[in-house]
Amino acid sequence: MVIDTTFNVYTDAGGGDPDTTSSTLRQYHKILWSKTLPNGKFFELFDNKSGAYLYHKSEFGEFNLGSDAITHSYRNQKRKQWLVKQIPNEVNELFEIGATIGAYTLFPKNKIDNKFTINQSRGVNSFIDDRFDLTLECIRLFYLKQQSPLFDTFLRYKKFFDLFENFNGYIKFFLFDDLIDKNGNVKFYLPFDNFKTKPMFSDVNDYLIYKERVINFVMLRNKRIREFADKKNNI
Repeated sequence: MVIDTTFNVYTDAGGGDPDTTSSTLRQYHKILWSKTLPNGKFFELFDNKSGAYLYHKSEFGEFNLGSDAITHSYRNQKRKQWLVKQIPNEVNELFEIGATIGAYTLFPKNKIDNKFTINQSRGVNSFIDDRFDLTLECIRLFYLKQQSPLFDTFLRYKKFFDLFENFNGYIKFFLFDDLIDKNGNVKFYLPFDNFKTKPMFSDVNDYLIYKERVINFVMLRNKRIREFADKKNNI
């Protein structure tokens, strides 16, 4: 299957959430992330287990993984309607790029102790507000065993993060390189104050800066995905 990084995953989602209903997105995830782990072992994903989106079981553990969008236009978020209604074209442009494979990743989908999954925690935690740059900072801190707004959630899924050994291994595996600087730090979309305050857009200009940086990241990641997929197909 050829991976088309321009494909809009809403087109085969049947009006539902592409994370669960787009068969193309599911196959793209299966192809891309069935690959060698930092420890040299092959991590193979299966889509034929009942009740699972993508599944893996080996000496490293049992994983039920689900798709998660890592961009957010906030087009339909009620508390940001005051902003998005001012610039609908800009918002829609971000929404469209957020419908390509470069704007998606995998996280564990199973609930543990009936508590929030990573996907759910990212969305409801007001210090994250579904921002992936802030999520990635929490992941960086988790590998350093430092606290963050998502530390307790990540701790429930420690076996998943152990697969990648360290932050750099996680970044390289999922091709997130373009959201990291040369020193291994996260490139934040907007000024960051170490989670002292909740992220917000103070005005339209803030959103436009955010939009430009998100789009740039997704485009660069799509390029990495194309190059990785081409290389994989030629092996």
